[in-house]
Amino acid sequence: MKSITVDTSWDGRRLTRFLQKTLPAAPMGQIRKFLRLGRIKVDGKKGTEETVLSVGSVVDLYVEDSFFEEIEREDPFYSKIRPKLTILYEDAHIMLLSKRAGLICHPDEGEKVHTLLTYAQAYLYQKGEWTPGCGFAPALCNRIDRFTAGIVILAKTEEALRAMDEKIRTHEVQKYYLCIVHGKMKYRDGTLRHFLMKKPEQKKVTVLRKNEPGSKEAITYYQAIDEENGLTLCECLLGTGRTHQIRAQFAAIGHPLLGDNQYGSAKQNEKYGRMNGQALCAYRLIFEFEGDAGCLAGLNGRVFQVRDVPFVGEYFPQVVIPKP
Repeated sequence: MKSITVDTSWDGRRLTRFLQKTLPAAPMGQIRKFLRLGRIKVDGKKGTEETVLSVGSVVDLYVEDSFFEEIEREDPFYSKIRPKLTILYEDAHIMLLSKRAGLICHPDEGEKVHTLLTYAQAYLYQKGEWTPGCGFAPALCNRIDRFTAGIVILAKTEEALRAMDEKIRTHEVQKYYLCIVHGKMKYRDGTLRHFLMKKPEQKKVTVLRKNEPGSKEAITYYQAIDEENGLTLCECLLGTGRTHQIRAQFAAIGHPLLGDNQYGSAKQNEKYGRMNGQALCAYRLIFEFEGDAGCLAGLNGRVFQVRDVPFVGEYFPQVVIPKP
C-alpha cells in the first residue's frame, strides 16, 4: 500500500486522471476495477470515478507495486504517422481542426491511416498526451462529409466529449457553412425545412415534404451573398445536423451544390471545371453557452473560422469573407 498527499497541481482534478498518471502500468479498465473493489481511498473513503481531489487530501492505493512502474508503450502504428493537421485551436480538453476536402473523418475498411481522427491521435500520442489502450481515446464530436472542408471538433478528454455533445445537442454551438449552388435563388434569404430519410443500404438521403416514419426533420437557414455566372454563393446556418443536410435540401429545391455529382448533375458541373467534391465548407463555429460549460468554459463567446475557403476565391473573387 502507498499513500500520496495531493499537491496543488492536482487540486480540483478528477481522481481517475490522477490514477492514470500515478499508475502508468494500469490500463483504465484495471483502474476502474480497483475503484470498484474499494482499493483506492481518498481521505479514508472509497474513491469513485466522480471523485474530485483537493490539496492536502490523502490517496491510499492498495495495489501491487508493479502498477506504479512506467512501462514501454511505444506504439509502432502511431509513432510512424506524420500528422497532417491544421489546428485552429487547442487546449487541455479540445482541439478545433480544419479538415481539407478529400480527407475522411474516421477510419473505415478502406483507409486506416490517412484520416482526420488518426492524424489527431498520432499528434497527441507523439506529444505524450495520449497512450493507446490507456483510458479515453480522443474522439471527434462532429463529422463532415469526405469532400466537404471545414472545422471539426475533437475531444481530448472524456469530460470534454460529454460536455461538447450536450452543447451541440442543445444548439449552443452554431455551425455556419459557405456553399455555391447552381442558379439564382428566388429569395435572398430563407429557411429550408424538410424531412430526411436515410436507409442503411443507401448512400443518399431522400428528401420528404412531410414527416414519415423513420424520417428526421432538417432545418437550414440560408442567405445569398452574391451571384455570378449562373451560380450563387450562400451562407448557411444549421438548425439541425442531419446527414447530407445542406446538399440534399438545396438539390430538392432545384439548386444543387456546385461539384456535387451525387445530388446534382455531373453534366451541369462539368462546364465549371473539375472540383475535388462539392463547394461546401463548414467555415465558422460560434460557441454561445447558456448554462454551465464545465471544462469548455474558456470557449464561451468565442468565434473560430477557417483561414481560407478556396472555392470562394475561385468563383467569387470579389467577395471578401469577413474575419470573426
